[in-house]
Amino acid sequence: MTGGAGFIGANFVRYWAEAHPADRVVVYDLLTYAGNRANLAGLDGTVGFVQGDIADQATAERTLRAESIDVVVNFAAESHNSLAVLDPALFFRTNVLGTQALLEASRQAGVSRFHHISTCEVYGDLDLDTDESFSEESPYRPRTPYNASKAGADHAVRAYYETYGLPVTVTNCCNNYGPYQFPEKVIPLFTTLALDDDPLPMYASTKNRREWLHVADHCRAIEAVLERGRVGETYNVGSGVERSIEEIADGVLGALGKPAELKTIVPDRPGHDRRYLLDSTKIRTELGWEPQVPFEQGLAATVAWYAANREWWEPLRDRAPVQESAWEGEAAPDEPGTP
Repeated sequence: MTGGAGFIGANFVRYWAEAHPADRVVVYDLLTYAGNRANLAGLDGTVGFVQGDIADQATAERTLRAESIDVVVNFAAESHNSLAVLDPALFFRTNVLGTQALLEASRQAGVSRFHHISTCEVYGDLDLDTDESFSEESPYRPRTPYNASKAGADHAVRAYYETYGLPVTVTNCCNNYGPYQFPEKVIPLFTTLALDDDPLPMYASTKNRREWLHVADHCRAIEAVLERGRVGETYNVGSGVERSIEEIADGVLGALGKPAELKTIVPDRPGHDRRYLLDSTKIRTELGWEPQVPFEQGLAATVAWYAANREWWEPLRDRAPVQESAWEGEAAPDEPGTP
């Protein structure tokens, strides 16, 4: 499980180790700023760990062979949109070239399945007032360096299936939330700031919306694809639950009993997408998956987890590589539908 010390990866490692105790699980992670061995605390006796870069094909292949790996689940990625605005080359190196190197290592090692974790953002964005959603057949129209790098990775995965017959599957998921998420992302960022009575920075386009899924439901979706998904197929993983950035702020503040005055407006990020919404009919009908965690319940539990685990997140705040106003003065085209 590459990127297994990150947010979604670590949650999946924990999920799989508990649900499939007979399996040998190995985490392969470079431990960049968002990778954290503490996310895997308590698993040392059951989960192996190799520190490595997915872009290092030789080390990846050597690890696959040495550990007799038959299934690769690729969570490894640079994923912070704001950092991608400031350092796009990092994202293309890891997400595109790194994925290709890992694919080649997997092909040479003869793995039986390569599952790639992708994002709804490869499809572009939607108008705020449209009834449309993205299906697996929607064209790729990425709008930011992060989106484009993930789209490039998806294309590489597909090419290795079509050209070399590597047995692949792909999931494109909506925004995740839950425990162990690095506090640069919006829900843990708002929660940790509110806990210290610091201002919550909301982009000026406060009505922009995202679709939200608890990470535990994402883990169950990946399991369904690994066990029952068709090789060569892509599955969208979505909840259908949308919330604006202001609604997220209000939910966090309400869960903590903090005042609305903590909300503050910061300039929009260049290329700030308006809205994503996935059509997840395929995975629901073919594989019988559906979300189990209601959003309000999941958000409250997530906020409570951060409130109870200050010793986990407090040391990470100084590792965040981006201030959300770092692009002030960056040239960017006007976006329709935003202030």
